[in-house]
Amino acid sequence: MSLSASAYLATSLDGFIARADGALDWLEQVACDGEDYGYADFMATVDVLLMGSATFRKVLSFPEWPYAGLRVVVASRSLRPPDVPAALRSQVALSAAELPRLLTELRASGARHVYVDGGRLVSAFLRAGLLDQLILNRVPVLLGAGIPLFSGLDDDIRLQHQSTRAYASGLLQSSYSINRAADAAEQP
Repeated sequence: MSLSASAYLATSLDGFIARADGALDWLEQVACDGEDYGYADFMATVDVLLMGSATFRKVLSFPEWPYAGLRVVVASRSLRPPDVPAALRSQVALSAAELPRLLTELRASGARHVYVDGGRLVSAFLRAGLLDQLILNRVPVLLGAGIPLFSGLDDDIRLQHQSTRAYASGLLQSSYSINRAADAAEQP
């Protein structure tokens, strides 16, 4: 059974996923009643949500847990079981495993599609050659500073454009597959 890993992220035009203090208020400018930018359809394909610890902490600050009924794994070497609220312990697991091993464990548990969320975790997946699809939702705003989506990439990551859709709100959604064949062809 194969396993694919995808990221679905919003970013400002200048490449930030949050303000420096973690605030996401700038996303509200593209909030439209009845428009979820394909998020529900994407989530319907996901077996496991894998997020980094900073993203987990941010989501815990939301008024409600947005992932009811979905298996969530937090990739973290710093969080411990008591850091997961008691009400979420049946749904949220912590893992300090290296990414290839973690994906092997997820595949063995029956997962077929993993949603990777969090800037540092997405970058780690890219560095390790483990991400298959990247869906970027570019919000028409320049923040000037903040938390970057991509960081610490050692080499170019080639992408193959799949599609782009423009929404009335100004949001542009582009889907890319990771072009591993081009990268492999250049290896000595």
